Amino acid sequence: MTALPYAHHLEHGMFVRARPGEAGAPVVVWLHGLGESGRCFEAIARHPALDATFALIPDLPGYGKSAWPSTPASLADTADVVAEWLRDRKLRPTIVGHSMGGVLGVLLAERHPDVVGQVVNVDGNVSLGDCTFSARAAAFTPEAFIDHGFDEVRDFVYRGGLESPPLRGYHASMAFADPRTFHLHARELVRDSKPETMAARLAHLPRPVTYVAGHPDGACPRSRELLAGAGVPTVEIAPAGHWPFLDQPDAFAAALAAML
Repeated sequence: MTALPYAHHLEHGMFVRARPGEAGAPVVVWLHGLGESGRCFEAIARHPALDATFALIPDLPGYGKSAWPSTPASLADTADVVAEWLRDRKLRPTIVGHSMGGVLGVLLAERHPDVVGQVVNVDGNVSLGDCTFSARAAAFTPEAFIDHGFDEVRDFVYRGGLESPPLRGYHASMAFADPRTFHLHARELVRDSKPETMAARLAHLPRPVTYVAGHPDGACPRSRELLAGAGVPTVEIAPAGHWPFLDQPDAFAAALAAML
C-alpha cells in the first residue's frame, strides 16, 4: 500500500497536515493566505528539493477544514493561536507565509519570537496595491458581505480562474472559508497596508527574514520600492504571479532550500 504524503491531525482547533522529514531536518510551517487553505502548499512542501524537511501545514481557524469559530479571531489573535500550537510542539521553525500568511509570520515574530526561527514572506501585503482580494471584500459592510458580497468576490475569483490555475485552486478553498473571518481579516489587511509600514516592520524583525516576490504579477511596484528602501532581503521568482510556488515550483523550492 502506498503511504499518503501527509498525516492529518486536529491540533488547537486547526486541521494540520504533517509530513516528518529526516532526523534533524529543518522544520517548515506553511501559513496560507486570505480565504485559502493549506491544500495550496501540499505539492510544493514535498518537492524533491524540500523532501528532507519536516512540513507542517495548518488550515487556520475559519479556513479550509478547520472549524469556523463562534467569534472570528483577529490576525493578532490567530498568530497567538499558532504560537501556542508551536510551543506545545516545542518547535522553532521556519515560517513560510503566503499573502496574509506572510503578515501572520510578521506578527508571530513580533509577538512570539521564541517560536520563530526565520520568516519567509511570500508576496505578503506591504502596501495597498497588494490588497487585490482583501480591498474588494473590505469595501462591503459585514452584513452586506455575508448576504451577497462573498458570493461576488468568489465569482470574481472564478472568472479569473478561467485563465489562471492558481485562482482555480483559490476558488475551491474559498468555498470552505467562514465569511465573517474572511471579512474581518480583509479589513485588517487593508488597514495595515495603507500606512506602508510593513516593509520597515519586516526590516526590524528580531528574526531573519526574506521576502519572496512573484515577478512581474506578484507584489506591486510600490511594495517592491518600499522593501528595497527598507533593506529587506528580497528574492524574485519569475515569471510568476501572486502564487510563485505554484507558477514556478522548481525555482521556488530551490530558493527556499537555499534559505534553509
